[in-house]
Amino acid sequence: MTHSVVVGSGPNGLAAAIRLAHAGHEVTVLEAADRPGGGTRTSERTLPGLLHDDCSAFHPTGVASPYFRALDLERHGLKWLWPDIDLAHPLDDGRAGVAARDAALTAASLGVDADRWRRLFAATVRGYDDLIDEVLRPVAHLPRHPVALGRFGMRALLPATRLARMFEDEPARALFMGVAAHKFGRLDQPLSSSVGMMLTAATLTVGWPVARGGSEAITRALLAELAEYGGRVLTGVRVRSLDQLTELTGSRPDVTVLDTSPAGAVAIAGQTLPARVRRALERYAYGPGAFKLDVAIEGDIPWTNENCRRAGTVHLGGSAARIARIEAQTEAGGMPDQPFVLLGQQYLADPSRSSPTANPIYAYAHVPNGYTGDATEAILGQVERFAPGFRARILAVAARNTGAMASYNANYIGGDISAGANTARQIIARPRVAANPYSLGVPGLYLCSSATPPGAGVHGMGGFHAAESALRQLRRAKSNR
Repeated sequence: MTHSVVVGSGPNGLAAAIRLAHAGHEVTVLEAADRPGGGTRTSERTLPGLLHDDCSAFHPTGVASPYFRALDLERHGLKWLWPDIDLAHPLDDGRAGVAARDAALTAASLGVDADRWRRLFAATVRGYDDLIDEVLRPVAHLPRHPVALGRFGMRALLPATRLARMFEDEPARALFMGVAAHKFGRLDQPLSSSVGMMLTAATLTVGWPVARGGSEAITRALLAELAEYGGRVLTGVRVRSLDQLTELTGSRPDVTVLDTSPAGAVAIAGQTLPARVRRALERYAYGPGAFKLDVAIEGDIPWTNENCRRAGTVHLGGSAARIARIEAQTEAGGMPDQPFVLLGQQYLADPSRSSPTANPIYAYAHVPNGYTGDATEAILGQVERFAPGFRARILAVAARNTGAMASYNANYIGGDISAGANTARQIIARPRVAANPYSLGVPGLYLCSSATPPGAGVHGMGGFHAAESALRQLRRAKSNR
């Protein structure tokens, strides 16, 4: 039987393991932490009984992922839940732009820009199923749906700042820029609209659901699927070299898939890598970090705007122009006084995360890579700015700075939860320019983390494509014997 080892048990690592197990491989997953899941774990971070997602929280790409859908993870207990409003972006004047699957609700919040918003996303929404199949794979591929991809690409190539200018009023401009800011970086450069276009289209089609019981429910479902096919996961095992794999698993693996950062791959594979591959991975750039804050509150957040009280996700950054400025400042290494903050109210869709006396709030701010300061007050201030009286309801707070985020998950270098800067170059070619971006240039050795296409998100597609690449190589090797 063919023996495969996967290093790292994030969604991509588990997806790769499952695909290889489905193909009949004996699969071992090695995880350095004491719990599998990578960024898809859930913990009681503040008070007993309150469930906080440790990193990933909202899952538009999870519910839309072609591979996850093919696995039917719901039969392993995964259940998606949606809030009344997927996303809200409040402004200082009390208004808020809203993105929801309810088109009338979205239109009502956008006023004079409602028709422009609908027209901008109409083609992408109509062809969303075809489009998601195209964008969740390497950029360089033969399109199955060239029309859908072409229509999307025309807008995605633009700077987000330019696309936002098509709107007349601030609710629509700020709403789009807030979604585009999930890119973690400057929004005035080519391709910076791509993330905003894709995630907004997801909001209008599949929504931004949460997993019942916390994001770790996704990990549990993937583990159950892997176990059905005989795969095993060993936790508390830190892999430092390829030679170590034989010692840990009892035999030399035929396939090794690394769900690690490029820096992690270099540390493990070392001089085994061809010089050109090693140099490319060493040059790979990392982006701004996340400062994570979990808060336990009494009751609900007293938002000034009523729609924010029904929204699963709330973006806090103010106007579109301000978001562009603070994202540029953050990428350049400066810490804004009022950073961009993503806030989650997952308990609105999933009350099982709350206790009888408290609700869990999830938040993180965009900060410079490796930022060593404390952004707690900056985050709380951003919430208070749009929800006066919020501080008075706080019962407990737990913070993770960029160093703690990297300790939580070694792939988050400098706190970069995207596992790589989303520059135009790295959106198109990550982790390096190559016909096969998953291959590490050594037979049987592959990379599958968010540093590979299609990038960040809980979708498992990087793992799936890496495993498919390994299986193709094995078939070619067998036919050549």
